[in-house]
Amino acid sequence: MPNMREIRDRVSSIQQILKITNAMYLMSSSKLKKARNALDSTEPYFYTLQETIESVLEHTPHTRQEYFDRRSDIPEEKRKKGYIVITADKGLCGSYNHNILKYTDSKIDEAADPENCYLFVMGQVGRMYFQRRIRSEKKGSLDGEFLYTTQNPTLYRAQEIADLVLAKFEKGELDEVYLLYTDMVNSSLQETRTLQLLPFSRRHFGKAPDGKMKKLPKASFIPSPEKVMEYLIPQYAKGIIYGAMVEAFCCEQQSRMTAMDAATTSAKDMIRELSLMYNRARQAAITQEITEVCGGAKSLEEDED
Repeated sequence: MPNMREIRDRVSSIQQILKITNAMYLMSSSKLKKARNALDSTEPYFYTLQETIESVLEHTPHTRQEYFDRRSDIPEEKRKKGYIVITADKGLCGSYNHNILKYTDSKIDEAADPENCYLFVMGQVGRMYFQRRIRSEKKGSLDGEFLYTTQNPTLYRAQEIADLVLAKFEKGELDEVYLLYTDMVNSSLQETRTLQLLPFSRRHFGKAPDGKMKKLPKASFIPSPEKVMEYLIPQYAKGIIYGAMVEAFCCEQQSRMTAMDAATTSAKDMIRELSLMYNRARQAAITQEITEVCGGAKSLEEDED
């Protein structure tokens, strides 16, 4: 059994850890609230943008747009697929990173040709993981210049990412682009999801009851519907990426809150157990001292007799 000094030192150490975990819990709670407010303030704009694109497609059903090109002439095994993977920059967030990394691994393994899978990883944890995997297994390719952090998601950062993948799609360097991220179903349930970013499908922007696009009378667009779509589609892509970034960031903070709350509870339990051990050790020391005093007094009485 450890002595009282060792127990006191251990209690002091756990109390310091308790302060850190509690502070991390409060910080994650604040960041979660801030990110949710930012998303709520931008959602009306992107919903209106989606309705505008839907209206354009309904009035011009035969409009050709390169972002809707499915490139059906390219066989599945030769299609170049890009995956925007959103992980965290730090750990201490439960199984958040583990789930999205394993989910991405499964997507690469399911691909017809893993060599044609190109990763655009947000978050330092994910970058380090896939760098090790690609070096060891030589599956997939990691974009070396894609160094975006997941902290404080902003529309400007989403715009940069959208511009990058759209440019690669236009040049034929990518045939399909997917977003892999974690979505918050509720405060206690999170799911890893795949969202196809490119090519766009007309069915993404509204359907008739029979599953077909509604066709309305033709309308005039200045300078042309193609030019209008060239402006609207990148803005809509930015909104999709920004929404995924915020959802993933919220899931990270929620996971960290849960992990830190569990750590705080465990620390309190350990302090409670150590306090009991300290009290027992203290009582044992007092009993030992009383026994020694009594024994000494008795020996003195015997000597006097």
